[in-house]
Amino acid sequence: MTAKSLQDTYAPLSGCFGCGPANSKGLHIKSFVREDEVLAVWTPEPHHAAAPGILNGGIIGTLLDCHCNWTAAWYLMKKIGAHAPPCTVTAEYAISLKRPTPTDRPIELRARVVSSANDRAVVEGELIVGGELCDTCRGTFVAVKPGHPAYHRW
Repeated sequence: MTAKSLQDTYAPLSGCFGCGPANSKGLHIKSFVREDEVLAVWTPEPHHAAAPGILNGGIIGTLLDCHCNWTAAWYLMKKIGAHAPPCTVTAEYAISLKRPTPTDRPIELRARVVSSANDRAVVEGELIVGGELCDTCRGTFVAVKPGHPAYHRW
């Protein structure tokens, strides 16, 4: 794994709520490449709960969306041989909540690209707590072009 997260390396000024290092109230997801997977560990706080001890579904969606988006950006960067990732956005994603996600331990995020085209990647992600699969995601993430509002976001 790299010493710095993808977010800190390529988007240190990003204000994204889920993964932006510069958002003082954000979740600050830190994604790291390990071989063909992208991994992160994130620790919830009590205010992230939907019910006592159970993580809010919106937070789950944000964690998986941002982590999978960075997985796609990293993959597309490597695919085209660029020195920085293209700005990617979520075209679609679906979250499956398999079991209640506890808030009393660190959360592990894993993601991998399962297919790609020139400007997009389909990514599957998992949210695991204490070795148990709690939630999954499958999404399509697209590299945006000049003129798109997110084009220069990192």
